Amino acid sequence: MIFTFSQAQPEELKLPNLGEASTSLFSPEQEYKLGRAWLRMFRSQVRTLEDPMVHDYLESLLYTLVTHSELEDRRIDLVVVENPVLNAFAVPGGVIGVHTGLMLYAQSEDELATVLSHELAHLSQRHFSRGVEQQRKQQPFTMAGMLAGLVLIATTGGSAGLAALSASQAAAIESQMRFSRGNEQEADRIGMQTLVAAGMDPHAAPAMFERMLAATRYSSGSRTPEFLRTHPLSESRIADTRNRARQYPKTIRPESLAFHLMRARIQIVHADTPQRAVSEFRGMLDGKPRSREAARYGLVLALKAAGQPAEARRELDILLAHNPGQLEYIIAGAEIDMDIGEAQASIRVLTRELKLYPGNHALTMAYARALVQDDQPHIAEQVLLEQSRKRPNDPGMWYLLAEVSGLSGNILGVHRARAEYFILNGILDEAEHQLNYALRLSQNDYHTSALVNQRIKDIATLRRRMEL
Repeated sequence: MIFTFSQAQPEELKLPNLGEASTSLFSPEQEYKLGRAWLRMFRSQVRTLEDPMVHDYLESLLYTLVTHSELEDRRIDLVVVENPVLNAFAVPGGVIGVHTGLMLYAQSEDELATVLSHELAHLSQRHFSRGVEQQRKQQPFTMAGMLAGLVLIATTGGSAGLAALSASQAAAIESQMRFSRGNEQEADRIGMQTLVAAGMDPHAAPAMFERMLAATRYSSGSRTPEFLRTHPLSESRIADTRNRARQYPKTIRPESLAFHLMRARIQIVHADTPQRAVSEFRGMLDGKPRSREAARYGLVLALKAAGQPAEARRELDILLAHNPGQLEYIIAGAEIDMDIGEAQASIRVLTRELKLYPGNHALTMAYARALVQDDQPHIAEQVLLEQSRKRPNDPGMWYLLAEVSGLSGNILGVHRARAEYFILNGILDEAEHQLNYALRLSQNDYHTSALVNQRIKDIATLRRRMEL
C-alpha cells in the first residue's frame, strides 16, 4: 500500500519535526528499506492473515488517517497478524502491524482508529530511529541483530526477542520499543489531532485506553495486553487524554458497518469450531448486538464454514434484501455458489461486480477461484497476473497465482510466483532456488531470462542489506 497524495493541511497546533534526517541515525530512505527488511523477516516467523476484505478495510482506514497525519513519507505497508492478542505496532519506514485481537477488542471504528493514529504518530516523529541513535553511541549493533530482536519483540512482547541479542543490545532495543514517557505523550497528542482531522471522535481515545487499563486489573501479569507492554498506560496518561479530548466537540458518527463486518470475519477466524461460531452468532442475534446486520453476516460465514450452505443462503438472502449492493454479501453469495458446485453462477455475479469495481482485490481473488473451479485456470492465471501488477506486495495473491499456474501447466510461472511469495516472506534461500529452476526453463527466452536474473540479483542485494 503506497500513499503519495499531497501534504495535508497543518494542524492548528503544529509540532516541530524532531525527526529530520540530519539529526537521526537513519535517513527516511534508509528507514524505508529497514522497514521492508523487517517485514520480510517478520512474515517468515509469524502467522499472518491474508484476508483480502480485512486488508482492504484496514488499508482504507489507514488511507484516511495518513492523509490527516504529519507523516511525510507516506509509503505505508500493512501486515495483519493472526493472533487474538490485543496488539498493534509501527516499524520505522512505514510498516504498521495490527493483530486481529485489536479488532476483537475495539468496540467501534473510532476506537480502532485511536490506536492506528497513535502508531502513525510514532512514525511521523521518528521515535524509534532517534532513540536507537542514542543507544548506538553506547553500544554498536548489527542490522541483522537489531532486525531479529525487533521481529521477536513484536511477536512475543519482549522476552524471546531479547534472548536473540546481547544483554546490552537487548536493553537498548527493549527500551526503544517501549518508548519513553515523552514519546508516548507526544504520540497521544499528535494521534488525537489526526483522529479529529479525520472527522472521528476524540473521546474514543480515553474510552479505549480506559478499557485497556481495566483489562490489566483482572488479569495476571503474564496476560497483560501486548500493546500495553510496549506502550505502558497510567492513570495520569489516561487523564491527560481525557482532558485533551474535552477540548474538542464530541463527534457523533453512525456505527461503521464495514468495521463490524470485518470484526465478524475475524471472530470466525478465532472461533474454536465453525459449529461453535454458529452458536455464538445465533446468541448475538437473540440479544442486542451493536450491529445486528454484522451478527447475521457472521452467522452466514459460520454456517458456510460448518458445511451448511442452504442455511447460509437463507440468512444471506435476508441481508441482500435489505442491502443488495453490499460487496461483502455479494462475495459471500458467490462463495456459497462455489461450495455447492455452481461455479458458473459465481462467475456471472463476480464478472458483473468487477465491471462496477474494476481491480477490487477481494472480488478479483474470488473470481480467480471461481474460474479455477470452472476448469478455466488459464483465464484465472491471466486475471492474477494482471492483479500482480497492482498488488505486487501481496503474499496471498502470489500463493494463489503459483497454484493456478500449476493447474494451467505453466511450470515456469509456478517457480516465478513461488519466488515472489518467498521473497515477501523473507525465505530468500528458497526464493533463489525457485528462480534458478525458472532460469533453467527460460533458457530459450532472452526477455524472461533477463527478468529472472535480475530477481536473483535483487535477492543478493536484500541479503547484503540485512548484513549492514
